[in-house]
Amino acid sequence: MICYDIADPKRLRYVYKIMKGYGSPMQYSVFRCNLSPRKFQTLLSMIEDVIDKEEDKVMIVDLGPSDGTWINRFTFMGITKPIVEEQVYIF
Repeated sequence: MICYDIADPKRLRYVYKIMKGYGSPMQYSVFRCNLSPRKFQTLLSMIEDVIDKEEDKVMIVDLGPSDGTWINRFTFMGITKPIVEEQVYIF
């Protein structure tokens, strides 16, 4: 799971576009990603090239294996979208 708080609107839009290519949005600025180690490193590199480390924050949480047990790690309140298990690809 990757969450971010980007201070500049232009950087925020750019990070959002990057994230849409790598994960599923769960809420604003919160994405669930199922990535191979290679894609994970590529994503981190892309984000690092965009953010301002003095103004922006990015949090990455490893939810464990993609075996479906990660769903039990979330508790929602209020309006939610159903979490759909995605196909797993290992490269």
